[in-house]
Amino acid sequence: MTALTVRNVTLRFGGLVAVNDLSFTVEANAIASLIGPNGAGKTSVFNMITGFYQPTSGQIALGDVSLVGKKPSQITRIGLARTFQNLRLFPNLTVLDNVKSGMHSRTSQGVWGALLQTKGQRQEEKRIEEVAYACIAAVGIGQYARRAAKNLPYGAQRYLEIARALATQPQVLLLDEPGAGLNYEEKEHLIELIRRIRDEYKLTVLIIEHDMGLIKRISEKVTVLDYGQKIAEGEPHEVLNNPKVIEAYLGKEEVG
Repeated sequence: MTALTVRNVTLRFGGLVAVNDLSFTVEANAIASLIGPNGAGKTSVFNMITGFYQPTSGQIALGDVSLVGKKPSQITRIGLARTFQNLRLFPNLTVLDNVKSGMHSRTSQGVWGALLQTKGQRQEEKRIEEVAYACIAAVGIGQYARRAAKNLPYGAQRYLEIARALATQPQVLLLDEPGAGLNYEEKEHLIELIRRIRDEYKLTVLIIEHDMGLIKRISEKVTVLDYGQKIAEGEPHEVLNNPKVIEAYLGKEEVG
């Protein structure tokens, strides 16, 4: 079963073609990666999938539901969540409140319920807090639940972003450079964490990442972009030994 489909997608900014006729799929419950050198178009693809950019042409679908033309908030409600390469936390809020903020798309009580503190509102608040604590525990930062996000170690801030994304109850989770800035031990924890939340939450995971060691160990399928075009696709060991991929990362040797 296919969880995420990108079909013949092109993105233009004026005369610049950022992504050119890209197609790939991610199977349900898989861990897949999108890689390529700097400027290859990877983040542009994530931005189209999540509704921050609209493709010039082509189709993007979560299961059978088209995502094209939808706002980021609508796409979150449909079942797709992401983290960002540059952390986007609320630094002065606690870890718990940061994760609770991720659940706003799943709440049903309106403004009057909040103002009047109705029974429904109180029950929903209790449920939100329970889910938030579960997400915090799932990523291994339960000891920081009441601490301000800005006072967390950097690695814990990375895991907090994942916890907040989990709180939206996604079917597909997009991780943008989740290993950036992490040390060896933290990356080991990240690899174990991604596998575990995939299994426990029955998620499909798509990763952008520059760390090829992490990609080799975590990915079941890798798609490679260069200058906005797909140049290779397959299992990690095949893709990372592909001459086109090596050339894209290292450049072609000059002769003479």
